Amino acid sequence: MSALARRARAEWGPLFSTVRDGLATRRWRAVPMTLAAVCLTALFQYVQNQPWGFRFVQNIGCVRADDPLWLALLRTPLSLFVPALDLPVWGALAQLLIVFGIAEICLGRWRTLLIAYAATLAGTLYARVGIELGPGNFFGLPASDAQVVDTGPSAAVVGLAVFVCWRYRAYFTAALVTALMVVEVLVKNNLAGKEHLAAIAAVLVLCVLSAVRHRRGGTRSDRSDGSGPEGGGPGVKPPIQS
Repeated sequence: MSALARRARAEWGPLFSTVRDGLATRRWRAVPMTLAAVCLTALFQYVQNQPWGFRFVQNIGCVRADDPLWLALLRTPLSLFVPALDLPVWGALAQLLIVFGIAEICLGRWRTLLIAYAATLAGTLYARVGIELGPGNFFGLPASDAQVVDTGPSAAVVGLAVFVCWRYRAYFTAALVTALMVVEVLVKNNLAGKEHLAAIAAVLVLCVLSAVRHRRGGTRSDRSDGSGPEGGGPGVKPPIQS
């Protein structure tokens, strides 16, 4: 086996095996939430492109920084599934199918939704902070961005990609995704790019909290079974679990 193949196997092997086994065992029943998300996004895309449906979708699922906070928080869950009007919808649907599907198999349905929502909410709240900082600050945004609709599914997709890669120790891939988002901001300094970075920052906090919780749980387990330092045996740490 070549060095490149060994590195690829070390990077993606555990993740690939989990996804392969999940699909082999349950097929499409392994990703019901993902399929529902794809269908909902396609439905929103159709409705918002109809003369009678544009305002409806805007009212229930589009978030702007100049919205009242309570209204933005109310709309944020559905904003995950409202695709951007200026981008091809097939891209959003493919991202949802692949990234949400992998996350649903690897993390479970509710954890996937929780992380996706946290990433999207981080972007939504960042937009307000960025506008307050103003365009003179690297983390700031121009006042005109208060009228720009938030990122839709993309912040959730980026956040989930980073979390799943961290969870399965595909650290190079997680770093690559983060680097690409930084390049996006450097090349095209807009609201969407900076919301992606805010989503990654929020997910990294979740990764740290998950690691701390696991470490504490592992320490208690070691002490209870005598395999840790107090038991005189070698403390063997189990794989990281979120």
